[in-house]
Amino acid sequence: MFTLPTAALIYCLIVAAVFLGLWFYYDRRDHQRFELERRKTTFHCIRCDHLYTAPAGTELSTCPRCRHENTRLKF
Repeated sequence: MFTLPTAALIYCLIVAAVFLGLWFYYDRRDHQRFELERRKTTFHCIRCDHLYTAPAGTELSTCPRCRHENTRLKF
């Protein structure tokens, strides 16, 4: 059916394809997971001078220390 060198080559190609597929899958999964954490909005509390973050797209956020509502920082 197959000679030994041909069978070894096919086996190596299948193993390489599996590893390449796993690499693509985990790379995409990790990229999406960390992209959500990276995109944050920074806030500065004018009452207690505390810097904190909130999820992206938030315009108003409550300070975790003093519960004062603040607007986002604009650079």
